[in-house]
Amino acid sequence: MADTLAALRSLMASHSPPLHALIVPSEDYHQSEYVSERDKRRQFVSGFTGSAGLALVTMKEALLWTDGRYFLQAAQELSDQWKLMRIGEDPSVDVWMADNLQKDAAVGIDPWCVSVDTAQQWEHAFAKKQQKLVQTCTNLVDEVWKNRPPFQINPVNIHPLEFSGRTVADKLKNLREKLKEVEAHAIIITTLDEVAWLYNVRGTDVSYCPVVHAFAIITASSAFFYVDERKLSSEVKSYLEENGIDVRDYGAVSSDVALLASKQLTPSSSANETLCDGPRDMEIGSGTSIAEEKTHNLIWIDPGSCCFALYSKLNPDQVLPKRSPVPLAKAIKNPVELDGLKKAHVRDGAAVVQYLVWLDKQMQEIYGASGYFMEAESANKKKHSGTMKLTEVSASDKLEGFRASKEHFRGLSFPTISSVGPNAAVIHYVPDAKTCSELDADSIYLFDSGAQYLDGTTDITRTVHFGKPSAHEKACYTAVLKGHIALGNARFPNGTNGHALDILARIPLWKDGLDYRHGTGHGIGSYLNVHEGPHLISFRPHARNVPLQASMTVTDEPGYYEDGSFGIRLENVLIVKEAATKFNFGDKGYLSFEHITWAPYQRKLIDLSLLTPEEIDWVNAYHSKCKAVLASYLDESETAWLKKATEPISV
Repeated sequence: MADTLAALRSLMASHSPPLHALIVPSEDYHQSEYVSERDKRRQFVSGFTGSAGLALVTMKEALLWTDGRYFLQAAQELSDQWKLMRIGEDPSVDVWMADNLQKDAAVGIDPWCVSVDTAQQWEHAFAKKQQKLVQTCTNLVDEVWKNRPPFQINPVNIHPLEFSGRTVADKLKNLREKLKEVEAHAIIITTLDEVAWLYNVRGTDVSYCPVVHAFAIITASSAFFYVDERKLSSEVKSYLEENGIDVRDYGAVSSDVALLASKQLTPSSSANETLCDGPRDMEIGSGTSIAEEKTHNLIWIDPGSCCFALYSKLNPDQVLPKRSPVPLAKAIKNPVELDGLKKAHVRDGAAVVQYLVWLDKQMQEIYGASGYFMEAESANKKKHSGTMKLTEVSASDKLEGFRASKEHFRGLSFPTISSVGPNAAVIHYVPDAKTCSELDADSIYLFDSGAQYLDGTTDITRTVHFGKPSAHEKACYTAVLKGHIALGNARFPNGTNGHALDILARIPLWKDGLDYRHGTGHGIGSYLNVHEGPHLISFRPHARNVPLQASMTVTDEPGYYEDGSFGIRLENVLIVKEAATKFNFGDKGYLSFEHITWAPYQRKLIDLSLLTPEEIDWVNAYHSKCKAVLASYLDESETAWLKKATEPISV
């Protein structure tokens, strides 16, 4: 790590102009949350493995900003050369730079890895001291990353209509109607899941996310797909051609954006781009230029996701900076997608129950624990010295195996969080086979996991204990469960956003002075990214931006984490649906939620004295539905286990 920082500082000093600081964000050229191995530049520089964070390297300091999900993890992973900056508690990166860097300081960025909004925010903050943002011609981290993972040629796959539910022609028609409404000539799509959804394609360029490294430009009569053509089979090429999609080289997006801005028709323009101007992972290609169209001149970009490099190709007065319409269209699932998501979650729930059955048996055999059902003192040592070793990783591998046996399985939707005791307090903990803990019958076990199926993406969290949970652990679990139920049972008028609903999941925790540092819910894709916007349920201000609408999906996942001791989270996926209410104040119409995740809550961890009669009825009804929907996927012994796990509870 010291050598990496020294090498970076040497490049910063020799840069023209010399750089006083270098920003290394987590994002790739598409502002992705999850990135490919070769794009994990911030992780390489800092050693912090979380998905969210930003590194800043100056000539004397190295700082890492991250949010509350990762405070504990970052503190554990960062070396003493790094200072942890806690978002929400410490000054933001732009404020810190403006206050701590010298006047006229030059701050380097790779403009491909920074959004327009972020770059402009920094520029505004720097203006006070005449500091400036410098777009580097190459990514300095790539120059010092000697063993950077190689570029991979992964095939692009067609996502058929039986799973997508809407044709490309229909999606393009609606998008062009949006262009007409705002009097725009074209829109530049940079986000990977937006491109994949729009063109009904999928890929494996990013682990856990079935996306393709690609850009798209849509005009009133044209559609362009910027991708490495080596990824396209003859079948896929024919499919794209049939849908009126012009395939261009990935690197040509930079020159074509310039052509889009100038309306020039020179076909060789993109071939003459330098590596400083185009995405640097691929050879810059050439091809048919975008034809000039007699329509409006505005070019629509989403400043929250479009990279600063492409924006810099445009004149500010021709840019329409506005949230892309694609995320909302993608978030409102069509009937085929909703049906697929429900079916995928049933199969996934069966895999989770099979895992719990297996895990219960293993814990009893290895530890002599009382198991999943009985609340009794557990044995603190192995029952048989020759029994297998059960670790966080070996357990999660078994869960993946159960999922892999299910129809349409295509992989996990994110790295499984399989965590015991203190590790469960690390909100986004990912176990490592070399260092992970063994399962302990006397400690809470939390697993947060999900899968990618052709017909849907899943995400579920359950928390269990195989020994005797403490009264405190039970009280905390019950508070989380109460918040989980309260949010899932909410009814609310159309126009309500996730910021307004977030409090429902926290009130039972706040009653005892408890809370959690992450949002309460995120959208989920239809065989796409497990985290999907533009809506969310969160205390963060941007949760106010988009109201929930019928046919959206969202998770319900409150938690509580006690550093050094345990963590608790419960998570189901919900579908937003229209609600039948006795009245309809303001003629707004009302919405509610439908649970589509199926796996029991552990009755042993529930303090029944803390539940209301209505909450008890809800748990019993949910458990009854679990038995009904999962029965056909389980064998006799698994069915018997589930029957016992879902026996009615009462005070």
